[in-house]
Amino acid sequence: MTSPVQRSRLHVPLRPLWLCRACGGPWPCATARLTLAADYRNSRVALSIYLAGMLYTAVEDLYRLHPQDAPKPGALYQRFLGWTRPRP
Repeated sequence: MTSPVQRSRLHVPLRPLWLCRACGGPWPCATARLTLAADYRNSRVALSIYLAGMLYTAVEDLYRLHPQDAPKPGALYQRFLGWTRPRP
């Protein structure tokens, strides 16, 4: 079990901004990606399904907050799912 101090350092999303709680970068940040890849190392499909759900929620939040200035769909796809694809 993690302590409150350890949890505060986890690289998890701060909603509705979708920034990393630990480092302030766009979530999933580099550390979150490494952690997710390790956590889902045995199932890339499960990782993709999890991140697709997170993407769906992020799109709702980000477009509600900034309807005129929300990130482009392609950029959000790359941010949430594009990095999970296997490299040729």
